[in-house]
Amino acid sequence: MTYIPVQTTKLFEQITEQIEQQILRGELQSGDRLPTERELADQFHASRTAVREAMKILAQKGLIEMRPGRGTIVINSTSQALRESLGLMMRVGRHGQHGSSRDLVEVREILEPEIASLAAARATDEDVADLRRAVETMDAHLSDADAFIMADNFFHQVLARATQNALILTLIDPIMELLSEQRKQIFSVQGGPQRGQSHHKQLLDAVSRHDSEAARTAMHAHLRQVRTDATAAQTRNDDEKG
Repeated sequence: MTYIPVQTTKLFEQITEQIEQQILRGELQSGDRLPTERELADQFHASRTAVREAMKILAQKGLIEMRPGRGTIVINSTSQALRESLGLMMRVGRHGQHGSSRDLVEVREILEPEIASLAAARATDEDVADLRRAVETMDAHLSDADAFIMADNFFHQVLARATQNALILTLIDPIMELLSEQRKQIFSVQGGPQRGQSHHKQLLDAVSRHDSEAARTAMHAHLRQVRTDATAAQTRNDDEKG
């Protein structure tokens, strides 16, 4: 792998850009090892300090990982980096707790009905089987929050996967941790898990019949229930604190 010598004052930015572009073009792939710091400095005609700064930026972007004893490895953790950024934003956002929960529901209302519709049109037999398995798991764990929520997350991930659109998966994955937290709150609301299951089964039925309009309608109904139960959970928490 050869690199173009850099000549401007912001050497680390050009180093970052060249390596990032190689990753985006697929010339460097997950698991590939980068040359040593000294070797990169020689190839770029730059200082090791500039290379070190570039490595920090690439690591922050979730593109590389510096592993002791193994060197610098190309990774694909952009979803993780985005997930952490979204989580931080939700916690320190100007709207506070009420706004964070509302914002999350609104994002879901924008994305998930169309995800469900597309999933119904494109779902494979394997997708339907996975959805059915998730529903069965939730049925068996209506009193076990952790197991129920894990299956609930899986159900919605399978819907995203069933769209056969890689970008949708990339958009959904970063908010899964936030959804888990919201689902924990809803799980504690009286009848919350049972109401959720009713909607999950309607979604499963629509997807298994490849009925896109029914799937969209079912998801809209599910998210209305989520909004109502999330509000109830927040009200109860506020009362307990008060």
